[in-house]
Amino acid sequence: MRPRLPLIGEPLAVDLVNTRAVISGDQIDMMGTPEKLQEWLTRQADRMPTPHQASPDEEDLAAVHAVREHVARTLSAVRRGKRPPADALRGLNEAQRAAPGIRRLSWRNGSVVSAVDRPGKLGLRVAAELAEAAAELLTDPIIELLRECEEPNCVMLFVARNPRRRWCSAAICGNRVRVARYYRRHKAAV
Repeated sequence: MRPRLPLIGEPLAVDLVNTRAVISGDQIDMMGTPEKLQEWLTRQADRMPTPHQASPDEEDLAAVHAVREHVARTLSAVRRGKRPPADALRGLNEAQRAAPGIRRLSWRNGSVVSAVDRPGKLGLRVAAELAEAAAELLTDPIIELLRECEEPNCVMLFVARNPRRRWCSAAICGNRVRVARYYRRHKAAV
């Protein structure tokens, strides 16, 4: 069975950047419509601090796309050991400031629990959460393990917790590389 795209399970900021891919040579935006954004948010619901019951609109999508661009540019620079663009860092800071999170305390099942409560429109809340996830990733030592998939046509990122990991997905890109290698060997033998 082919894995479902976009792939998820990396740090949230990486999953966000990975919603843009190259498939069969074409650039694909897997979060290109409000409906696709809603689908991605639903798949990420257990990792997003605040619930997103409302349906996103074009304005919400634009706010999330802006954060995605800032995260992508920042991660690209950091991966290469370069200083991130100042406007990308400023954009991430502004996104967080637009919908600051307030910890709301409540009593549930015999203990105090907290949940982040953010004001504002859906897109601002989601953008703030994603910018915050990027800030956490950028300041975590795990950032040193961030890699780009080694499949020549792939642009996906992943955290290489295993030093031998080379692909975003062994089932997709790893298989492509193995099949291509098989065909090259057998074609050379003929």
